[in-house]
Amino acid sequence: MTSVLSIALLTLVLLGPTVAFVPIGGGASTHVSITGTALLQKVTETCRAVAEAAGHEFKPTGSSPEELVQACLGPTATGEVSGAKFHSALQQIYTQNGLVDRDFVNSAQHHFNSEAFLEGRGLIMEGMAAIKANIRKENFQAARETLGRVLHTLQDFYSHSNWVELGYTEPYINLIRPDLPLENLADVDTATCSDCASGTCPNSILPNILKEKKLTSGYMGIFSAAKPKGKCSHGGAGDLTSAVNPRGGISKDERRSDNMALHNAAVNAATAASLQLLQDIRLAVGDNDFLRMMGIARSSVVCFVIDTTGSMSDDIDEARAVVYKIIDSKKGTQDEPSEYILVPFNDPKFGPMIRTTDPDKMKREISKLTAAGGGDIPEMCLSGLQLALTGAPASSHIYVFTDATAKDIALKDTIVALIRSTKSTVSFFMTGASRRRRRSLRAGSFEDYKTLALASGGQAIQVSKKQLPQATDVILDTSTSALVTVVQRARNPGKQETFPFMLDESLKNITIYITGTSIAFTLTSPAGVSQSHSEASGKLGTIQIVGNLRRIRLHADNQAGTWKININSNQPYTLKVTGQSTITFIYDFVESFKGPHPGYAALSGRPQAGHPATLMLSLMGRKGPSSITIGHVALVTVSGPETVRNGTTTDLGNGDMLVTVDAVPEGEFVVILKGTDKVSDSEFQRQSTTQMSVSKVNIQAVVSSSVEPGKTFKLPFSVMTQGSGGQYSISARNDRNFPMSYPDKLSLTTGQYTNATMTITPPAKTPSGTDVTLTVEAKSSSGVDSNYVVLRFSVVTKITDFVQPLCEVLSVLSDDCPKDLSQCGPFQWELMANLTDGNGTGIERVSLRQGSGNLTTTSLSAPIIQANYTASCCSQIVEFVAVDKVGNVGRCHHSIVPSSGPAALTLSLPLWLCLLVSALVTRF
Repeated sequence: MTSVLSIALLTLVLLGPTVAFVPIGGGASTHVSITGTALLQKVTETCRAVAEAAGHEFKPTGSSPEELVQACLGPTATGEVSGAKFHSALQQIYTQNGLVDRDFVNSAQHHFNSEAFLEGRGLIMEGMAAIKANIRKENFQAARETLGRVLHTLQDFYSHSNWVELGYTEPYINLIRPDLPLENLADVDTATCSDCASGTCPNSILPNILKEKKLTSGYMGIFSAAKPKGKCSHGGAGDLTSAVNPRGGISKDERRSDNMALHNAAVNAATAASLQLLQDIRLAVGDNDFLRMMGIARSSVVCFVIDTTGSMSDDIDEARAVVYKIIDSKKGTQDEPSEYILVPFNDPKFGPMIRTTDPDKMKREISKLTAAGGGDIPEMCLSGLQLALTGAPASSHIYVFTDATAKDIALKDTIVALIRSTKSTVSFFMTGASRRRRRSLRAGSFEDYKTLALASGGQAIQVSKKQLPQATDVILDTSTSALVTVVQRARNPGKQETFPFMLDESLKNITIYITGTSIAFTLTSPAGVSQSHSEASGKLGTIQIVGNLRRIRLHADNQAGTWKININSNQPYTLKVTGQSTITFIYDFVESFKGPHPGYAALSGRPQAGHPATLMLSLMGRKGPSSITIGHVALVTVSGPETVRNGTTTDLGNGDMLVTVDAVPEGEFVVILKGTDKVSDSEFQRQSTTQMSVSKVNIQAVVSSSVEPGKTFKLPFSVMTQGSGGQYSISARNDRNFPMSYPDKLSLTTGQYTNATMTITPPAKTPSGTDVTLTVEAKSSSGVDSNYVVLRFSVVTKITDFVQPLCEVLSVLSDDCPKDLSQCGPFQWELMANLTDGNGTGIERVSLRQGSGNLTTTSLSAPIIQANYTASCCSQIVEFVAVDKVGNVGRCHHSIVPSSGPAALTLSLPLWLCLLVSALVTRF
């Protein structure tokens, strides 16, 4: 199955004819389209179930992801609903799905090649265990990344094996049920294929293999043509074994005239199998957490990193007041945070990170904070910030409160790498004296905080402790859903300059922020109306000045068009314009990769210097991507002198674009996008917040599996430079402080990769599902050039319990129910059942999936759990699931409809036959 990055499938020019990778819904079958079809279907089912359970109607206004999110979140809460997090979640899954073809191109088990059935299923089971454990620990990004890889392997089974040639139309459930054996596998000495001289025979599986229902898969040789005698090949130009008798191949990756029916059957089975796996995860973790994993949540995540040393009493009181105000004022709206995160830091301690979706719990936790300790000024600020950046969802807004410089300034490069990797925005509220100087090279200064804030697109606000309550309005502004940045610029040294920016009709709550000292400015509207810095309340907006911050809130009736702000100061300053709108974009810098299934992969570090920069953009409009058109995309420097480099765009459909910028600006740059909103016929402008730059250094590293507690994990990595060779320093950090060893220096030769190995040992008591973020950096001896890679891996306890809970129906009392349903109102029926988990880990959760009655259970800690269900005779079907402590799922179903069969507890299967897309054609 040919894979790619992003929601769209890319147009990739290969040696020879052009191969079109078209978007989801455009008629092509790829890993991404199969995965997308299954994900959108399962998310829709889950959203509908959650809405109906809450008594709401689920009515999407269209088929775009934005409209799906709006229907899922919007029935009761007012405000803007952005689809950005859902798009990002989908893209993370698609990205990891595609990377299997780059990172594990020669691994038989990752693709079910070369009859590696047991090994392939082992990868699926290991991955499913990790996904469920990650979700339990609320490590949703790790779960998404593993899900993408697992789905790729599962889908490859149907294209690379002879499953559909054997006549099977339903998925092979045994692949996700390790308690069921893989049966009738062809052994290594059994011939399986006949020779196909043309290489494109309709079906070269031997008749006896078909008759005996033997399961086989094609051998794939990228570096060698060797294969066992008589075995099938995968086929295709990249498979060297396909020229060895028996020639040809049985892969159904591409639709051709000779394999049309088999290709379509494989697509259908792979889609259905993906739905099965997603349903199993959904039942194991519950609907709400399944939707959180998929990014279906209000956009706002409130994350506070708070200094708790002795001088911070006033600051803590203000942070507490802000949290209370956010909770109380935004409850019931789309601006109500979907999650609250709190990270305290002191000296020498920092953490723990506290995260919750319960606002009352957040109130309790922040009320416990007290100021104590410290005394030597520098504190462990960056250590606390590192916890927040690795624990909070990507693109979060993080607010740091401190009155001291950073003692752990050595983490600065790691923090920059994490900011770029997560695209999170960090704002600092600094209440200390700016005249404090660093006591040593190991201590930081407030200038470091300003640098980090600018790198992330955040604010560095310096005020007195008395002024702090006025400055925290910034948090209320930015802890909102659908927040977008229109423009951000910085000047150091300051100078007089006019900055134009474009406001569109969709923008609401438009706010302009200027930080700096000795600032004078004049704001001018498209109609030519002006307001100066001296007018606190004027025709265009209200101006609030506190410390080094000027906050201008525009009036709601201001018109769309090109605005200008002239700023005059000889001191450094920053400008930022934000608002709320569902018109936005997400992006990744990507690089192409070759091989049998080429594609694009998202970069973990900085793009390569001396090469064009390539970006993948996903666009979102008010009514989906079709409601906007793009004028141009460019890279622009934030700090002057301003440099703009326009990109060449390739429209991939469905709002997805491939952008190539031949000449990348020097220094730090961001992405700027301009276009037209068709709904209002007004032009819009959006800017990314995270700054990026290029590097001549490249680091390659791949995490291939989860890690067991107490077991040493070896991670090979390679470093190369296109710049000057010589000694490069290597530094690595993980956010769990697990013991690590690695070479601290590598000698590099220009243009050649140097290999090395890192070892990491999670302690034996590490909880299963723990997510670890690892940052590796390589820096030249001069310190002029460096790059990084950010990796995630999960610590998962080895699973030995694969048996589902069992259900025994003891009694069903339904004799009172009338045959005439119009008379059912006054009558009830009852079911009693025993639930057990045998010698397994024990049942953790029992929940009602279907039926409007009342389900109760005895203690879940008992060996045998009694379930009692009572319902009106008008509600004739009941289904509840039992989930054990490692995520094995059972389903208990019973109907009092006369034609129904006996109750059973089995894996819940979706009605996949209704979901197959028969028109899917060409590649997958």
